[in-house]
Amino acid sequence: MNMNTKHDSGPFPPATNHHRSRFSLTLPQMLALMGPAFVAGAWRFGPGALTSAVQAGSQYGYMLLWVILVSAVLMFVFNDMAVRLGLASGDSVVKVTKQKLGRPIGVMAGFGVFSITLMFAVGNAVGSGLALSLLLGGSVVGWTLASTVAVGLLIAMRNTYKAMERLLVALIGLMSVGFLASTILSDPDWAAAAQGLIPKFPAEASVLLIALIGTNFSINSAFYTGYAIHERKLNRQQYRAITLMDTLPGNVATAFMAMLIIIVASAVLHSTGTVATTFPQLASVLEPLAGKVGAVLFSLGFFAAAFSSMAANASAGGTLLADALGWNSSLSGWRVKLLVYGVLAWGATVAVVAKGSPIELIIIAQALTVLVAPFLGIILFLLTRREDVMGDLKNGPLQTTLALVGLVTIFAMSSQLVFRLLG
Repeated sequence: MNMNTKHDSGPFPPATNHHRSRFSLTLPQMLALMGPAFVAGAWRFGPGALTSAVQAGSQYGYMLLWVILVSAVLMFVFNDMAVRLGLASGDSVVKVTKQKLGRPIGVMAGFGVFSITLMFAVGNAVGSGLALSLLLGGSVVGWTLASTVAVGLLIAMRNTYKAMERLLVALIGLMSVGFLASTILSDPDWAAAAQGLIPKFPAEASVLLIALIGTNFSINSAFYTGYAIHERKLNRQQYRAITLMDTLPGNVATAFMAMLIIIVASAVLHSTGTVATTFPQLASVLEPLAGKVGAVLFSLGFFAAAFSSMAANASAGGTLLADALGWNSSLSGWRVKLLVYGVLAWGATVAVVAKGSPIELIIIAQALTVLVAPFLGIILFLLTRREDVMGDLKNGPLQTTLALVGLVTIFAMSSQLVFRLLG
C-alpha cells in the first residue's frame, strides 16, 4: 500500500504535520486515542506477570524493582515500533511481513503467537476463576467457566474491538486503584523500595529474572498493538498524540502495577517474615496485615488482571492466526471470532480437566514467549528500518540503538532458557 495514502481520521481533524496533530485536538479527542497500548498491556499483565512479581517481592524484597523499570523502557520501544508500523503501512503486521520479508516468515509469526495464546489461555481462565472464588467464595472451576462465558459474550458484540478496548482500559484503571490501595495499606519501606531501583543481580535469581523480563518485556503483546492501531483506523498524522495519550501511559501503567505488587509482597515479607510465592498465599497473608479491605482490594486487582488478559489473549490469538491463514484479520469478522472462541474453549476445557492446576502450561507459555520473542522482535526491527514501509516514521538512531539493546536482552534470555532446558 502506498504510504502517502490518506486514511480516514474518524472523529479527529486532519493534520498537515506531526506538531499540529499533537496540539490541535481537544481533550476528549486526545483521551479517545487511549486504547491500543492498554489492550497490549492487559494481555501481558496476566497471572504469569502477577505470579513472577509476587515471587520477586516475596523472595528478594525490593531488590528486583529495577528489572521492571528496564523492561518498561524496552517494552515502550517495541510498542512504539509496532504503532509506527501500523500507522505507516495501513495494513496488518503479518500481511506486511509476508509482503516484505516473505510469506513463510509471516505465517510462522502468526502461528507462533497463536501457540503462545493457547498456553496462556488456561492460566488466564483459572486466574479469573480463582480471583472470583477468593472474593465471593464458591468453586474455582465454576467461576472459571462463568468468566469464559462473559468474555465470549463480549466477543459476540457487534463492534467487538471497541467494546473490548473500553472494558480493558476500565479494568486497568481498577487494577491500578486496587494495587495502589493495597500497597498503601501494607505500609512498605519506601526508602528501601527506592534502593531497589539500583541494579543488583542475585546469583540464585536467574530463572526469576527471566520470568520477570519475559512477562514485562513481551514483544508478542507489542506485535498485537499494530492490529489495534489498524482496528481503530488511526493515521500517521496522529502519531505524536497517540504516543502521548496511549503508548506512554499504557506502558507506564502496567510497569507501575508490577512494581506495586513487588512492593506489597516485600512489605508482607518484612512485616511477617512470610514468603508468599503464589497469589492466594499473598492474599491470605495480606488480610491480617492490612485487614479484610486490603485482601479484597488486592483480589479485585487480581481479577481485573486475569479477566482482561483472558479477553486480550484470546483476541490476539484469533486475530494473528486468521492473518497467518490469509483471512480478514478484523476482530469483528466471523472467522476471527470463531478462532477466538476456540482459544477460550481450549482454556476452559484444559482448566476443567486439570482441576485448576495449570502451572505446567503457564511455565510452557512463558518459555514459548521467550523463545518466540526474538523472532517477532527481529521482524519489527527489520520492518521499521525500511523506508519503503515506514517513510518518515522509520526508526531513528536512538530508536535503533534501544531496539538493539532489547534484541540482545531477548536473545540472552532465550539462550539461558535453552541451556536450562537442555540441562
